[in-house]
Amino acid sequence: MNDTSPVTEISDAESIEANDRPWERLEELADAGDAEALSAYLDSLSVGDQALALSRTDEAHHQTVLTTLSVEDAAELLRHLSESQAADLVDSLPAEDAAAIVQEMPSDEQADLLGDLDADQVSAILQALPNAEAEAVRELTAYSDDVAGGLLVREILRFDRSTKVADVINTLSENADEFRDYDVQYAYLTDENNRLVGVLPMRNLLFARRNDPVADIMIAEPLSLRDITPLDDLIDFFDTHHFLGVPVVDAEGKLLGVVHRNAVDYEATRAAENDFLKSQGIIGGEELRTMPLFLRARRRLSWLSINIFLNIGAAAVIAIYQDTLEKVIALAVFLPIISDMSGCSGNQAVAVSMRELSLGLVRPTEMVRVWLKEVSVGLINGAALGLLVAIVAIVWNGNPYLGLVVGVALFFNTLIAVSIGGTVPLLLKRFGFDPAVASGPLLTTVTDMCGFFLVLGLATAMLNRLL
Repeated sequence: MNDTSPVTEISDAESIEANDRPWERLEELADAGDAEALSAYLDSLSVGDQALALSRTDEAHHQTVLTTLSVEDAAELLRHLSESQAADLVDSLPAEDAAAIVQEMPSDEQADLLGDLDADQVSAILQALPNAEAEAVRELTAYSDDVAGGLLVREILRFDRSTKVADVINTLSENADEFRDYDVQYAYLTDENNRLVGVLPMRNLLFARRNDPVADIMIAEPLSLRDITPLDDLIDFFDTHHFLGVPVVDAEGKLLGVVHRNAVDYEATRAAENDFLKSQGIIGGEELRTMPLFLRARRRLSWLSINIFLNIGAAAVIAIYQDTLEKVIALAVFLPIISDMSGCSGNQAVAVSMRELSLGLVRPTEMVRVWLKEVSVGLINGAALGLLVAIVAIVWNGNPYLGLVVGVALFFNTLIAVSIGGTVPLLLKRFGFDPAVASGPLLTTVTDMCGFFLVLGLATAMLNRLL
């Protein structure tokens, strides 16, 4: 027992260390060219560790990993990664290898992946695909990710309404391997022009006479959505209907595919993440540190360079009242407090407006209504916050006029902040701009400028009582 325990401890330590650096083992297996061992190792890793290992390997190993794996395993690996990381891996492959992997992916994921590649790479991949499949992918990539056409899957069971029950059962049996990965709870029935006419629950086949047409046991006139239905409406649909999926049709009623609930949930989460990144100044959506250095720097600078000019305006206000600030240095203590508290109030208003816009509870033209609602809250919160900071100033400095200056300034700046925070997202949305990008920096700069102006302007007017 004592002789074997040290060996066990060493093995465990080595295993833990290997798991801490999974990219090293991944590179070894890729260089060895053992597809079975490489696939088994990737299966042993969590999704997070797979992403970590691939993010720490170079482009040459990306290509080696994907070409060593079978196309089925490579496609499955890409499905577990973020879209930007999957696109980065595919971008390292020759078009023929990339096309073979793309061909194994569901149609909605094909469209998502190709949508993140540059136009030349997409064109090369499509040329390497069979003509019929390339045309189907082109149709899907023509849609944006936030409409039903960009989220649907074409891999569905569809039959002509005149098909006999026995023929449907035989088709399912003969093509079991192909249909195994399909959502087979329902089949979709069409007329001679491929227009959707009904939905067939698979369980209905169990109790039907074999010679009856499936039209006799279908659900006629099913709910469907247009291919141009936006994401917000898709979210609303699945919130009010307990469906796992809904058929999607074009303007002529022709069946294009099905949008699944999980695809809508995923896209809604991704949209929320992108909005958060944009609100923090990450322009262009998702950013990973494996992306090219100058691309990441350029995206960040596009926001920071604008923001620095906005902040010069706030600094200019302080410069104008520099003499007042030098004479009443205590004001410097409260400037960041007023700026920060007003910014917090404004950000709360931004969050509510963004949420109501996403839910369709407010229209971009309803700025007056939103402003009145926000001012009502601002009056209460501004008074409460102004009183609190005034009391702190008086207790700390002993001068009631200092408390009056900072309290009144915070009160009015809170009103300004909630007014801007509530209405600017609607204004930007109305003119076709992304509210998430500009609301944050615009709000911060204006509230800083107004806060500094109010504090220093009031202090200048009451300078004799503050000295």
